[in-house]
Amino acid sequence: MRFFGLKTCDTCRKSLKALAENGHAPEVIDVRADGLTDADRSAILAAFGDAAINRASTTWRGLSDVEKAMPPAEVLALHPTLMKRPVIEHEGRLYLGWKKDVQDALLG
Repeated sequence: MRFFGLKTCDTCRKSLKALAENGHAPEVIDVRADGLTDADRSAILAAFGDAAINRASTTWRGLSDVEKAMPPAEVLALHPTLMKRPVIEHEGRLYLGWKKDVQDALLG
């Protein structure tokens, strides 16, 4: 299991705690500190498309119109913290966010 998120994100911390309590020990990739590989970014965008971009974030609001018009892969390459989080890879499948459907799938 791999976990893409931010150490400072409350939702990420909450989901990591729940995963640990249910016997999971994911490899944590902090997208701010560690970044995203091209392969991981491509996989996330292939799975979720534009939904992978957090357009409600302060980072998004601070972008220029030119940056906002860029393809999602380029925007995430420049600003990996714009990714909605967490993204969890488990048994070959990617999950976005920490809503009930993701919790049910990963926690049982």
